[in-house]
Amino acid sequence: MHNHHIGEDNSHLSSEDATSTPTHQNPYQTTHFSIQVSPSSPHPLPPNSPKTPFYHERFSDNPSQTSPRKRIPLITLPCRHLPTPFGAKFPTSKLLPRFRFLIFLPLPSLYFLFSNPSPFDFFCVIAFSAALLISLNLALLLFTRLLPAKFSSSSSSSSSSSPSAHPVVWSIGSNPKQMKSTSWGCWVQVYSNGDVYEGEFQEGKCWGSGVYHYHMSGRYEGDWVDGKYDGYGVETWARGSRYRGQYRKGLRHGMGIYRFYSGDVYGGEWSNGQCHGFGVHTCNDGSRYVGEFKWGVKHGHAQYHFRNGDMYAGEYFADKMHGFGVYQFQNGHQYEGAWHEGRRQGLGIYTFRNGETQCGHWQNGILDDPKRHNSPNGSPCDVDYAKVSNAVQDAHSAAEKAYSMAKVEEGMNKVVAAANKAANTARVAAVKAVQNRMHHNYNNNNG
Repeated sequence: MHNHHIGEDNSHLSSEDATSTPTHQNPYQTTHFSIQVSPSSPHPLPPNSPKTPFYHERFSDNPSQTSPRKRIPLITLPCRHLPTPFGAKFPTSKLLPRFRFLIFLPLPSLYFLFSNPSPFDFFCVIAFSAALLISLNLALLLFTRLLPAKFSSSSSSSSSSSPSAHPVVWSIGSNPKQMKSTSWGCWVQVYSNGDVYEGEFQEGKCWGSGVYHYHMSGRYEGDWVDGKYDGYGVETWARGSRYRGQYRKGLRHGMGIYRFYSGDVYGGEWSNGQCHGFGVHTCNDGSRYVGEFKWGVKHGHAQYHFRNGDMYAGEYFADKMHGFGVYQFQNGHQYEGAWHEGRRQGLGIYTFRNGETQCGHWQNGILDDPKRHNSPNGSPCDVDYAKVSNAVQDAHSAAEKAYSMAKVEEGMNKVVAAANKAANTARVAAVKAVQNRMHHNYNNNNG
């Protein structure tokens, strides 16, 4: 019996980055913010998709969200003289003459207290009275100025402690413009982890078109809804991986193409961030899988073309040939029958290129009782061959279905074109957001 080596199956999709979520998903949280091949599959969101803004690359995209900070507008008020409560109740202009009169009234009596007054004594009394009068006048003026200032400071402190009082911010000039809010329109949002969003906001969230830059790792350009990737977009990661396609609620969902930094390419259906449905996975060594995926692994009916020229058409289970299928060797030999975890197991027929066959029960890749026959007709394998033939026909029809799906390149091309268009729109929104920020900073510097 001839022993033939079956080409090895590259069963795992390569991945670039660990799952990271955009501080975005809320891409607004000041951190925003992931096949699950940027949040779970064989490969980047967010900021949770591949296994993004979130994902595997396994991303997380999700992009951390931060609600924009509220800005207090500057208020211009006309200058007014603060009322002077002391001046209202104590008219100093009337008090001064009275104090002077009270001071001069005892002067004659002081003079006559001396027993023998002389001109020198009289001069001393006059000088002393003048000095005392001047000192009292100066003290009274200082007192009348300090007392209203204390009253006004105490009243202002009590009003500031009141919960209903509003602080007044003074500015030079008239009619200052209010600072623009990031709740609506195009703006730039910087997050605490270094991520940056440039684009459209709605209700304080990334909404519309925009670009989310993951700090030192990659970016997302495309559509946003409620702070998450939603619609069409393009993810580009620092190591070279790129996804172009559809998203839903922050995850890859729909049709899309993922090019891995290793050179592998997956194009097909996605669900919740993972390869799911029909798709084509082409490896950098030239091997190719065409068929069904289930949550990021090969599962269902498919065809696999190995790099050495071998080809398998049949059933896959958990990334391995499992069930019924046909394996064609590059040298012309062929096996049709049952498989178990990548090995011939169960009923099967092995056909050599010269037409001879071996049929029977296979165990761990080896025929239990090898016998060669020139034809399956009239052989002890008649009944078994009929069963295997039906299963093989089903495997071939499933593989043809996978191929027909893969050949519909027009639909995939439309998805890629829509993703590129969304990315271009997001770049335009990002430029507008940066211009708005520069204009705002210029106004502040010249205000």
